Amino acid sequence: MLAASDALPVRRWDARLDLGFALSGGRTALVRRSHAGPLQVQRPFYPEGRGPCHVYVLHPPGGLVGGDRLSIDVTADPGAEALLTTPAATKFYRTAGAKAEQRVALHVAQGATLEWLPQETIVFGAANGESSVNVDVASGGRFLGWEICCFGRPASGDHFASGRFVQRLELRVDGRPVAVERAEFDGARDVMRQRVALAGCAVTGSFVAVTDRTELAERIRAVLPVPVGTELFSVTSRRHVLVCRYLGDSVERARKGFVLAWSVARESLFGRASQPPRIWAT
Repeated sequence: MLAASDALPVRRWDARLDLGFALSGGRTALVRRSHAGPLQVQRPFYPEGRGPCHVYVLHPPGGLVGGDRLSIDVTADPGAEALLTTPAATKFYRTAGAKAEQRVALHVAQGATLEWLPQETIVFGAANGESSVNVDVASGGRFLGWEICCFGRPASGDHFASGRFVQRLELRVDGRPVAVERAEFDGARDVMRQRVALAGCAVTGSFVAVTDRTELAERIRAVLPVPVGTELFSVTSRRHVLVCRYLGDSVERARKGFVLAWSVARESLFGRASQPPRIWAT
């Protein structure tokens, strides 16, 4: 029997959101906003005074079913400072076979700052999805971002025993790749439960920062939560990029660790204390 999301007829969505940030009147403004389909933003918020412009990306349907395609394109012009997040998790629902896709493209100009901090992605069992994040940063631009992914809904008995999900990250500085990753997850394959893959864990995530300051790795390690059970936190630093990773079974623990990493990186690189978006507290 098909899930309700696969029953016919079903309207599939091709949705697009295009945002542009620039300095205007002494502070960052959302100067370009266009959308097609169910992707929108609320009005900009300024919880940090004349600091970054906070924007919440909204997807009213609440998730993607087979055939859906979402495209988000964000540009921060020189001097602009923007923080983007989502009010809820992104969900890839089960499908009869059609693929659902979400593609995010982020462009950071010289002297601009962009923070991409969405809530987690939940991949339901029997889903068929792809998610990609492409980040282009000009020299002198600043970027912090994370992605957290939960396979199945363990509390509801969904352990992602079938389905497919492809996750991509490409981070470039002045057009040169500094971090390129592609992971393909097949719920039916035993490798998901082996140590070379997820070791049976349901939650994985990465926090990335564009920086040449290798000493930040040790500072972030010092504040990360002490691992519980078999979960893992790690921090690596290479030229132009720092990566903090999580592997475990708790979205809340992953987010807690990444918020701590974000706070250290933000203060060190931006000279600004962390200001969690208000939507995270609701």
